Amino acid sequence: MNIKSMITAAAVAIPMLAGQAFALDMGATDKTIKMSINEWTGQHLSTRVAGAILEKAGYNVEYVTAGYGPQFIAMAEGDLHAAMEVWTSNLPGQFNEMADKGGVKDIGALGLNAREGVLYPIHMKEICPGLPDWKALNACAAKFASVETMPKGRLLDYPADWGSPGKDRFEAIGLDFQAVPAGSEGALITELEASIAKKSPLLLTFWQPHWALAEYETEWVALPAGTDECYEDASWGVNPNATGDCDFLPTRIFKVTWSGFNDTWPVAGEILAQYSMDAGDQQNMMAAIDGRGEDIDAVVAKFVASKSAEIDAMISAAKAK
Repeated sequence: MNIKSMITAAAVAIPMLAGQAFALDMGATDKTIKMSINEWTGQHLSTRVAGAILEKAGYNVEYVTAGYGPQFIAMAEGDLHAAMEVWTSNLPGQFNEMADKGGVKDIGALGLNAREGVLYPIHMKEICPGLPDWKALNACAAKFASVETMPKGRLLDYPADWGSPGKDRFEAIGLDFQAVPAGSEGALITELEASIAKKSPLLLTFWQPHWALAEYETEWVALPAGTDECYEDASWGVNPNATGDCDFLPTRIFKVTWSGFNDTWPVAGEILAQYSMDAGDQQNMMAAIDGRGEDIDAVVAKFVASKSAEIDAMISAAKAK
């Protein structure tokens, strides 16, 4: 969690306000803040660390399992209150709809240095020697095929609830592949591990930070550069009849709250606005949980304890704002 940059500001602000009443009120501390839990480990960590900070500040927090898209409808109705890791690359339509209606709001970047793209285990370079160049894929498509996709190659895409960015990219470029959605993040990892163990073919939509990229040797497909022009102008790029015929756009990961959040919990709203997560910290925690089987609550508690002084400074600065 990258909160060190706030320490200096907090250290200056707090003495100046000594003896003064806090500018912000805690708000409805008797009302539980409901934070949405989605389908991937990194999101669980971003959410639970934020929740632990809110609890340390004096709030009650509940974690509610919610679909990535439907969570924004529930949030606009006040049934959920915050989502800590929303990716622009697979942004659900429900977010834009609810934001346009004023039910939810973007409260700023989470701070993760992220990337999304199409990945393969390194042994696939022996099977398809032209990799990582995307132009090699059509010639090698049959080598990536499965029984369900033959003669087309198989692209293992994100779970259906996350959207279909891999499918969308490959169809726009005109690659001879059929996208098959994974059942879950766990299913993606299971297939990656099986492919590495058996040296079997695999091409999958993936992202970083993720612990698996530290554990296994993989490589990104070098697709045409993702640019705004590619996504807005069909004449740009390799397919004159389609937009999005390129790599993923650089991904922004941001935080979202119910529009009534700050009025209900002013200090909590300031804490979440300032909250950020460092990609290295998140990846290390993911490795402990998914790679070594450690309990997520224990991992989060250990991490929060290691940042105790910084968190206390952040909470004090939020109350003094």
